[in-house]
Amino acid sequence: MADVAQVAGVSTSTVSHVLNGTRKVSEPTERAVHEAIKATGYTHDRIARSLATGRTRTIGLAMSAISNPYFAELAHAIEQEAAHAGYSLLLADTHDDPERELRATRDLLGRRVDGVILAPSSEPTPALDLLRKRGIPVVLIDRFAPVELDQIATENVASTARLVEHLTALGHERIGMIAGLRGLATSEERIDGYRRGLESASLSFDPELVGQGESDVDHACAAVHRLLELDRPPTALVVTNNRMTIGAMRALREASLSVPGEMALVAFDDFEWADLFHPRLTTIAQANTQIGEQSVTMLISRLANPELAARRVQLEPKFVHRESCGCRGELPLIVPGHDRVATRA
Repeated sequence: MADVAQVAGVSTSTVSHVLNGTRKVSEPTERAVHEAIKATGYTHDRIARSLATGRTRTIGLAMSAISNPYFAELAHAIEQEAAHAGYSLLLADTHDDPERELRATRDLLGRRVDGVILAPSSEPTPALDLLRKRGIPVVLIDRFAPVELDQIATENVASTARLVEHLTALGHERIGMIAGLRGLATSEERIDGYRRGLESASLSFDPELVGQGESDVDHACAAVHRLLELDRPPTALVVTNNRMTIGAMRALREASLSVPGEMALVAFDDFEWADLFHPRLTTIAQANTQIGEQSVTMLISRLANPELAARRVQLEPKFVHRESCGCRGELPLIVPGHDRVATRA
């Protein structure tokens, strides 16, 4: 560290403050220190620092990141914000499975993370109990849970209802739904939104029109095929996450059905390829960057002040209007909602 200080022309204490984030320094000084670190090849000993301070400046992220492209985008936003705040990120894939979630949590605790950001499974209690016993701050993302913890997620009910209402406005009365993994809060909320959308059009809920896609490509493909085999198959589909959208489109292609000519299609989750498909997909786009950034901000503020009241933030997604719904002669239109629907202490 002394070599870094000499090259940068600052004191060793200033180098320490830059490395550990323990005091604000000017941008030119911080830049000079980082350039000196690069020039000298200095490696910061985080383990020694953690022993001295009890902090590693490391955040654990537990989610199904590898198996779900939506979470990969969210993880990127979290990593960027954590790095900006001077924290490293450790990722553990839960595969949305309670046992793997608990194992991932144990692994992160074994690496002495300062806090955890968790996308909870259908049964997160064992993992949350472990975090509470260890006194580790946690922020829940993507799915709300009935616990007094910091949480941030997307509004799912009204936004799913909006997809259904858009299809009913186009004249559809047999609207199928491909539901996500059973037990997840997001899956239940989107089913609720589907029912509300039907009710608003005075249409009855028909359970045989709800296919179980289990948040998986292959399951969603099979679920669509089952819906197509009904005596009165749907004329439109609402698919409730991006992985299942791929499976639904595969099933429609295998059945030689055109979208939207023979089957209208709308989906929850916008993704990179949605604007490249033919036809382009009408979707609900979640505020991934905002969720990622705010989850890190919430966790860091919790680390600084453990006595804060639990916060619950719900962000409204955007309705992205393209052509797969069957609207003719329209250009893509993004209709923005409010960035934040509700914040409750």
